[in-house]
Amino acid sequence: MELQTEFLNAVRHYAKEKGENWLAELPVLIQHAEQKWDLDVKEPYELSINYVAPAVKKDGIKVVVKICLPDNDGFTDELNALREFNGKGMVKLLDWDEEKKIFLLENISPGISLANVKKDEEACRIAARVMRSLALPAPSETSIPTIEARKRSLEKIIVEHPEGVGPISFPVLNKAFTLFNYLLHTAGPSFVLHGDFHHFNVLLSGEEEWVAIDPKGLIGEIESDLIQFLLNCLPEDNLEVFTQKRVNIFIEALNLQEERLLQWGFCHTVLATAWSVDEDGGYSEGFYGMIEVFERLMREAGASTNKGFQVWKNKND
Repeated sequence: MELQTEFLNAVRHYAKEKGENWLAELPVLIQHAEQKWDLDVKEPYELSINYVAPAVKKDGIKVVVKICLPDNDGFTDELNALREFNGKGMVKLLDWDEEKKIFLLENISPGISLANVKKDEEACRIAARVMRSLALPAPSETSIPTIEARKRSLEKIIVEHPEGVGPISFPVLNKAFTLFNYLLHTAGPSFVLHGDFHHFNVLLSGEEEWVAIDPKGLIGEIESDLIQFLLNCLPEDNLEVFTQKRVNIFIEALNLQEERLLQWGFCHTVLATAWSVDEDGGYSEGFYGMIEVFERLMREAGASTNKGFQVWKNKND
């Protein structure tokens, strides 16, 4: 079976030997899905880390098969998120195989991603509508992790890299960690979050409806769920003005707090950049450049030095 080179490299990078074994097993897993649901799996989409392909059931109904990496705890989180959203603003979950880590999902047609909307203001307003549909208050009991898991990920990076990681200095890592703690300790109402909400995870269904796909599943503030969108589909220059326009659209359309959106932006961008650092020292230059953008926007909005944060920081220093 011929697989996309970038997909092969990504699997081998993230899952090492287990990933190699999983790649060898993929034909068997595809055959298992075909037999389990009585369907024919077609050529895959452009792949990132999981195997996702359109399929046609024997009765002619089009569906999508998603086969996830082995030992992927994210499968359970995604499953729980899909079940919570239950098709509200989100792709519908039709069935699943927990042992084999396979999802059977509805086929979204035409499936054009939000990245194809050329006018950024229009794309932001569409994204806001989808986010509003996804705004599901967190259940009182759930196994979906809270956004504190992201803080722990940053803490692990700091412990393992006391001199900084990639282009990010230790003071910047520490500032993001302190701000993370502040945001978690002063958080408002919690919602079930997508966890990886960006242009390529929002698809056109029918003529006018847009729905999200591939949720990671998190519990937290809505402001924190918009940052990955703010890091995608960026122009080459005027990033500060461009990002502020996006922020203005979201805070108006979703009634959000600007200072918290910017603060989450700084924290998440530091973490996203750290995650992007590879074994050879390479990293996402796009993400890294946005750290400074969020810092400047925070200063202009007074978000990084607001009284509440300073009082909390002084108390905990």
